[in-house]
Amino acid sequence: MKFVKAAAIREAEQQAIQANPPLAAEMMGRAGEGLARWVHFISLQAGITDRRVRLVAGPGNNGGDLFAAALMLEDVFFTPEVWLACSVERLQGASKYYFERLCDCDIPWREMVNEADWPLDATEPNAPPIFVDGLLGTGAQGAPTGVIRRAIDYLNAQSQVSLIVSADVPSGMDADTGAAAGAVVRADFTVTMGFPKAGMAAPAGWAALGSLSSVDIDLPREAAAQIPDGAPGIRWISEATVRDILPRREVAAHKGALGCVQLAGGSAQYPGAMVLAAEGATRSGVGLVQVTTAPASAAAIAARMPEVIVHGDYSADWPMNSKATALVVGPGLGRDPEARRFIARLLRETTCPLVLDADAIGVLEGRPDVVRSCPQPVVLTPHPGELAELLGQDVDAIQSDRQKFAMMAAEQTGAVVVLKGAGTMIAQEGQATWLNLNGNPGMACGGSGDVLAGLLGGLLAQGIPPVAAACAAVWLHGMAGDMAALQHTQAAMNARDIAVALPGAFKRVAVR
Repeated sequence: MKFVKAAAIREAEQQAIQANPPLAAEMMGRAGEGLARWVHFISLQAGITDRRVRLVAGPGNNGGDLFAAALMLEDVFFTPEVWLACSVERLQGASKYYFERLCDCDIPWREMVNEADWPLDATEPNAPPIFVDGLLGTGAQGAPTGVIRRAIDYLNAQSQVSLIVSADVPSGMDADTGAAAGAVVRADFTVTMGFPKAGMAAPAGWAALGSLSSVDIDLPREAAAQIPDGAPGIRWISEATVRDILPRREVAAHKGALGCVQLAGGSAQYPGAMVLAAEGATRSGVGLVQVTTAPASAAAIAARMPEVIVHGDYSADWPMNSKATALVVGPGLGRDPEARRFIARLLRETTCPLVLDADAIGVLEGRPDVVRSCPQPVVLTPHPGELAELLGQDVDAIQSDRQKFAMMAAEQTGAVVVLKGAGTMIAQEGQATWLNLNGNPGMACGGSGDVLAGLLGGLLAQGIPPVAAACAAVWLHGMAGDMAALQHTQAAMNARDIAVALPGAFKRVAVR
């Protein structure tokens, strides 16, 4: 999905509304419904039994989205209340319409037009578990002042103990640049309306953005098509993107028709890496998962995962499985001479798509060009340190321009490059870069990348093209990470929690 500039999306919406005036209320209703659905989803995943939701609204259309959301939330047995950071007289159009409906339904609200009306910058005792931010929208520029600034400070204080969901953009973020001139809401989740905004493609905004999702507000297709690209060369991986990628299972499907992924690696020093990669692979939809690994890993996998075919005879001369439709190498591999010889052999002889992760990238020893000789598609999944080593750069340089260096690696290797970390980038030579914006800092834990490698290999093995498989894998992995964090907190979650949450992530995009 393309990113768009704020002025361009506003113009498209205004033109559509001029042609069909009732569309204003219809689109706001869709936005409110989408917000309410996300609040409901978050509440269920986090096991929250307290049904209170406080919606903090401003005078613009974002505030109207919150009024519509409050109506929807009450319909599904939440207890919403609205805090209004402006006078009621400032509400206009569709926002006024939904506010009047809110009043008709006796949903409680408070008009808080003075800075003194807002509590001090400290966590409120007995605060609701979820807050929704709709103070400022895409038209806001400059540093927030007065009551709006005070309300932002209040929301950020509550974020210590409550979850914050921002509508469209976090209040205080410049929708075009991602920068914040002053105070900005630090959201856990942002639900953007229609297209993602150009500033969301910029690293400057990622700390405030949280995990990004979108709501289809039913902007007419003709109007949407005319909106110019606000971030040329970058595309966002949305829920809809992944839904279109995942294959539908045929009625007569059997395990042999659904692919076979072969995982190879797992040294005696890192026996758990193959366990986690196998966990990711078995939850990908692939028909068969086979693992060739060191004896220590083989025993652990065989004991934990009876559905996996395990061979404990890994060596550099290990015979590749002729039935494999994708191969994943690297988790726990090590960097000894035997590992180097093994990777060199695979790059010459593999007969199926190949995922190189972790040590399998490290043993390339700064020679990205050797990957080009591989007769099959290759996907590299480096973290910033591994990419820095591959390209002869330092990590700070990589992080300063992730898109540039991901594309540089793709051009030098001829591979699809998945640069992991906040704002995961998927690059292919000559193509737009795909950007993933879900997930959370709790995923920065040992083994998280192993789960991703196995999941990606399983998707590749089903015949999904490499870029599409990478997009689906990183989105599913990120969504599973968000679900794990809601269930266990970011601090206490681990890589196994991500793997266990993968079925729930699939349920977001697949019905069977």
